[in-house]
Amino acid sequence: MDYETPQFFRVIQYAQQADRDVIDMVSGSPDWDPPAGLCDGLRDYADLDAADYQYPPSVGLAELRARIAARRGVDRSRVLVTNGTGEANHLAMVGGLEQFSGEEVLLTDPVYPYYAGRANFLDADVGFVPVEANGRLDPEQLRERASDETAVIVVNSPNNPTGAVYDADAMAAFVAIAEEHDALLVSDEVYDHFDYTGRFTSALDCGSDHVVATNAFSKSMAITGFRVGYAVFPPEDGPTGDLLDRARTRHMLTNVTGSRPAQYAVLRALQTTGPEYYADVRARLTDRIDTFCDALDDAGAAYTRPDGGFYVMARFEDYPGSFEHVYELIDETGVAGMPGEAFGDSRSKWFRFALVTPRVDEAAKRLADFFA
Repeated sequence: MDYETPQFFRVIQYAQQADRDVIDMVSGSPDWDPPAGLCDGLRDYADLDAADYQYPPSVGLAELRARIAARRGVDRSRVLVTNGTGEANHLAMVGGLEQFSGEEVLLTDPVYPYYAGRANFLDADVGFVPVEANGRLDPEQLRERASDETAVIVVNSPNNPTGAVYDADAMAAFVAIAEEHDALLVSDEVYDHFDYTGRFTSALDCGSDHVVATNAFSKSMAITGFRVGYAVFPPEDGPTGDLLDRARTRHMLTNVTGSRPAQYAVLRALQTTGPEYYADVRARLTDRIDTFCDALDDAGAAYTRPDGGFYVMARFEDYPGSFEHVYELIDETGVAGMPGEAFGDSRSKWFRFALVTPRVDEAAKRLADFFA
């Protein structure tokens, strides 16, 4: 698999150059409004004193970190605010490769390509564990594949691209496997607000010093451009405490700090946004999933209905999920999705569609008509 080339950009660029109207189902950029409190926070920030336009603490605003820590049930000292989940995952993976004796990063197949690209960038050995037919990673399959050469295991729940959600038993098994092989479990939980089953369990609930949980407000607040993420590391006074210290240092050397106004606005949103905001978004996405899956039924496609997140993977008979066929779908239907081959070998015949567009109904009809 090619994890060196920016795969999403290839498709987006092709769609932008098409000679027809194209519905974007490639990128995971939410199309709904952010919380009202976030917008209020931005407006208020413009009137603050000059001192508030200077560097914030490198680890993040104290009040924001306290809010995050309270939700996660951890001490504030363990929270590092990062430039999106991307940096949080990077710091965690680098730390795991440095802290533990192995040289392997173990990923699922299919996998969000940036994990694999990052592992290649770090010159790690990369291993893959295929998911089950339902899109979930079987803990026993992971246990068979993991070894003492494994330094980092990455899981993502709710999952991009399969929509899998891992419950307490599965997450505890993943953590136990990491502990057995003296490896780090990096748990990317950026879609935690998009769980439609009630099964989601954070890896932090396992209380292990072999876990780093990462997250961001990019998806949950529809602010992918703000780049406010975070990582929760093991306690600094524990056996893997060096992970946090090195992450703080690397974050400071790379970024100095994050954006103060973005963090300020997110903090205001956390202070003022009730659970109904997230419930309304889940209801909107549930309707879209229903509509899109009904159209896939009409098209005779196989698909995995997501338990979480907002992506659907589908397979059309005799129409494999290659870049060539993605381009053909753009030209013939005006629907842009991602090829399964961008996510790995096990779903290379599939496509992934992001349901973060108000035109899901239209896209569903176009695909159903094309494959009927």
